[in-house]
Amino acid sequence: MCMTIKEKYIDPFTDFGFKQIFGNENHKNILISFLNDLLDLQYKIVSIEYRNLEQLGLNIVDRKAVYDIYCTDEKENNFIVELQRGKQKYFKDRSVYYTSFPIQEQSKKGTWDYSLKKIYFIGILEFELENTDKDKYLSKVQLCDTQTNEVFYDKLTYYYIEMPKFKKTEKELSNHLEYWLYYLNNLNNLTQIPEKFKEDKVLNEAFDIAEFLALDEDKQFAYQQDLKARNDYKNVMDYAVEMATEDGIQKGILTIAKNLLDVLDNETISLKTGLSVKKIESLRK
Repeated sequence: MCMTIKEKYIDPFTDFGFKQIFGNENHKNILISFLNDLLDLQYKIVSIEYRNLEQLGLNIVDRKAVYDIYCTDEKENNFIVELQRGKQKYFKDRSVYYTSFPIQEQSKKGTWDYSLKKIYFIGILEFELENTDKDKYLSKVQLCDTQTNEVFYDKLTYYYIEMPKFKKTEKELSNHLEYWLYYLNNLNNLTQIPEKFKEDKVLNEAFDIAEFLALDEDKQFAYQQDLKARNDYKNVMDYAVEMATEDGIQKGILTIAKNLLDVLDNETISLKTGLSVKKIESLRK
């Protein structure tokens, strides 16, 4: 059964929505605009080529890497763009692992001097990373000399965008990258293009291809299925957190009750903790 979609625009934090906007072969200029705004590039990207999303390792036994978006530009630089919704303990490890594949891809038969093209990993995260500045939503990471803090190797760069930390309103937006982040954060709740965006041709195009009713029937169905899967996952995770919290509270109360056994009577412990007298008696046994 199909869901009733009330929002005008699709949710960009679904797999379908993200790829409809940034992985769309017919609208490459949208991804190019986003990458040019985000990355510190000496020369702007002019064109990109989407690559096969499933890249295998060098050996048949190697684990497969499936990217959300993998593309190269006209200079053969490599870009991996990943959307990560649920918090993942080893996401940094995963991002480093993913970049190992385009590195291995560049190996050449015969004589080779090991010269590599640049690789950029962009992680758009719907959660906050551990041990990062609470007010800093964008992190750029490269190999550096720890004594001089100078960049040691500039051909491997990681960008992490922690979307929950980006809280700017439309009036507070100061550059084009912030326009994109506002678009991602608010698209699903907007009913029209914000006034500040109306003169921006690329962003207008991004709004147009994200309009649910503009999708053909097959794409509408695919989006509905993806959105349902996301909502189901969220409900399962919320319930798991709720149960874990309740279980933790219960264990804490039992610990307190046990610590009071030597100093208070059963009735007083019951009054202080909310446990039944019968439960207190069982603890004493």
